[in-house]
Amino acid sequence: MKETVSLDETDVRLLELLQRDASLSNQDLAAAAHTSPATCLRRVRRLVDAGVIERRVALLSSERLGAGLTVLAEVTLDRQGAEHLAAFEARAVADTAVQQCYRVSPGPDFMLVMQVPDMAGYHTLVQRLFTQDANVRNVKAFFSVHRAKFEPAIVLPAAPTRS
Repeated sequence: MKETVSLDETDVRLLELLQRDASLSNQDLAAAAHTSPATCLRRVRRLVDAGVIERRVALLSSERLGAGLTVLAEVTLDRQGAEHLAAFEARAVADTAVQQCYRVSPGPDFMLVMQVPDMAGYHTLVQRLFTQDANVRNVKAFFSVHRAKFEPAIVLPAAPTRS
């Protein structure tokens, strides 16, 4: 288990702002967080170095890009030894169609979120990721017909208040 990082009010404010818009310049971020640009830069670097900020990305609209089907799949393996779980996980995360990969319990061993262009693309993915793996016992796939919410921001813990 990874060590958690202690956050104060300024850290929480910076993280909330960055979750909404990671493209803010340091000047704009500092102004919105009510801190100096030097403090802002130092704090953000510390949060990056501590692994709190994993990366900054642009979120694209799969709907506007016509990116095809979103597939949510439950995957159950035959053998659940640590080496078997690690081997499947490595194959799944290496596949560009897999956007998210979670080991879960109880129930299936993995939950995958995948993006494919169409049903033919899904069939190709099934062949390379599931059918060719002799250890995959069962796959239950669900196809998204409507996405009501997609919010990658996490709820941040309240910073300790000053006495």
